[in-house]
Amino acid sequence: MLNTMLDPYEDIPRSVVMTVNDYPAGSTYPSHSHRRGQFAFASRGAISLSTPEGNWLVPPQRACWVPAGVEHEMTMSGAVTMLNTFVSDEASRAAGLADQCGVYGVSPLLRQLLDEAVDLPALYDDDGRAGKLMALLVAEIATMPQLSLNAPLPADPRLARVCRRIFVEPSIAIDLDTVAAEAGMSRRTFTRLFRAQSGVSFAEWRQQVCLLAAIKRLSLGQPVTVVALDLGYASPSAFAAAFRRVLGETPSQYVEVNSRWMG
Repeated sequence: MLNTMLDPYEDIPRSVVMTVNDYPAGSTYPSHSHRRGQFAFASRGAISLSTPEGNWLVPPQRACWVPAGVEHEMTMSGAVTMLNTFVSDEASRAAGLADQCGVYGVSPLLRQLLDEAVDLPALYDDDGRAGKLMALLVAEIATMPQLSLNAPLPADPRLARVCRRIFVEPSIAIDLDTVAAEAGMSRRTFTRLFRAQSGVSFAEWRQQVCLLAAIKRLSLGQPVTVVALDLGYASPSAFAAAFRRVLGETPSQYVEVNSRWMG
């Protein structure tokens, strides 16, 4: 577990502040929050993000947005280099940044802006080139596409208990009747309440949890076939089809493209 002392950026008199941190594989940054919104870019490695509302997975070369004040915990898959853009509430609202957590794609332009911004002094010239670069950085963040890499946690304690168990032992083969009985509900009641509280069906949620687990395991270098079978898929091809629907590439392509970024 990492030291809980936060970077001393909160009181820097600039609306946008950049930091960069390296974390060892498997380390966890325990539950905390910031007075600014945090756009965390996984320059190397993958990041698991959890809040009271659910879980997210940030693959290499993607990023997550955590609004100001949201309690969150981060766990590192592989050695992680994290570039953080901390944005004040006023600047976040002006740019139209989301008021909920999410995982986002990162454009080549945004990567270049992040690389430039991280080398700026903390008290950069707000009216000069540095200030314009930071303004462009936030504007580019606001245009990034959101990725379906989260699994919301229902508020009902019976559903939440079942979901937390599945987070620990994900499998696409988990049966609806089994989890309904575990929650002490009929199949019909479970199905209705789960969709009402999570916004998706149990089957969709179960697949999201499995894909989050898959990305984390692939980022640790585990073989595609082993990951597919461990997660209960009937075959590697069935796993690849589900993976591609969400990320736009097969697991093998994902590993090939991201191998140089994995810790």
